[in-house]
Amino acid sequence: MSAVPRTGADVLVIGAGAVGSAVAFYCARAGMSVTVLDKGKPGGATSSSCEGNLLVSDKEHGPELDLANYSLDLWRGELEEFGHLWEFENKGGIIVASRESSMTSLQRALRTQREHGIRVEEIDVPQLRELEPNISDDAVGAAFYPDDAQLMPMLLTAHMLRLARSHGAQVHPDTEVTGFLSQGERITGVTTNRGEFQADVVINAAGPWSGQLASLAGVTVPVEPRRGYVLVTEPLPPKVFHKVYAAEYIDNVGSSDDGLQTSPVVEGTPAGSILIGSSRERVGFDPTFSPTAVRDIARNAVELFPFLSDVRILRHYFGFRPYSPDHVPVIGPDPRAPGLWHACGHEGAGIGLASGTGKLIAQAVAGEPTDLDLAAFAPDRFGAADSEAAQSVAAKEAAA
Repeated sequence: MSAVPRTGADVLVIGAGAVGSAVAFYCARAGMSVTVLDKGKPGGATSSSCEGNLLVSDKEHGPELDLANYSLDLWRGELEEFGHLWEFENKGGIIVASRESSMTSLQRALRTQREHGIRVEEIDVPQLRELEPNISDDAVGAAFYPDDAQLMPMLLTAHMLRLARSHGAQVHPDTEVTGFLSQGERITGVTTNRGEFQADVVINAAGPWSGQLASLAGVTVPVEPRRGYVLVTEPLPPKVFHKVYAAEYIDNVGSSDDGLQTSPVVEGTPAGSILIGSSRERVGFDPTFSPTAVRDIARNAVELFPFLSDVRILRHYFGFRPYSPDHVPVIGPDPRAPGLWHACGHEGAGIGLASGTGKLIAQAVAGEPTDLDLAAFAPDRFGAADSEAAQSVAAKEAAA
């Protein structure tokens, strides 16, 4: 295909998933001219292969929790009028302990969470059964998080892009970035399989491919894929009323282990199907089916909700989540490559954190004070070990 010259834009967003779509929406709403590129179809990668979590319950004190609280305020505040478009559900979350030792650990965590502003209530077994009548008899106690919520990721991405287009944004699917344009040290745009695109600011929102994309600009951002599976049941009458997961899930979210980790996460949907997770493993972009992961997820879910043993699984899917080694997203300008910005590394929290990420990026690009300090999310914060590991992973993936 011959190159087609493109006009410049204020902001060029690479990646049309949930995060990239939110960045595009907020920048376009602020009056900037915005162009969005995606190497496939909008929302067709990571955002189409997750559950749509908006959680505070699994966040440790620090910048990610601050971003989660900020984002939830946006979902419930200035974005509330659009909530029906992406099936926003303020359903609340429940962490279940099935052993006394787990309950002791959970109680310890609750004290710390309350100190940092997370709303959480310890509940006993009778209270748990009022909220979730079908929970396992093994449950010894739980914690209820009223602020945990849920939405439908594909609807979010589609409508965020539609809203961005209503403010003048342009979206180009099937447009793969092959390199960067520059003037001196400054990034001024990208080359693609469909020609050149110029912009004052280029934003890397390429999800698990963000590390590879950054390397094309000569910088290292240690974001790499972490694979996770989700199972989908046949439609059922309402049987699971909150996002329910075992206490072990929090440890797995914060783990940096390469190997397979599974812990039960179960929730209903407006369509009646039940979504069942979760798994985490760092296997690059290996698409090979893992029967071990799917089997472990199903077994764990039955331990949490025994009725699931008689329920049919209609399908399963997996996605590659953008893993960051310190479990904090990468958000903001890259001083090593002026003109290049990043909005990536959210791993499994990208859906929930998309709103906050989008608004913070728009504020910063506009030169306005940001509602949260972006220093903790700085792209150049990583040490040499993280950079070397990222370069090694990028080299292996490029060779594959």
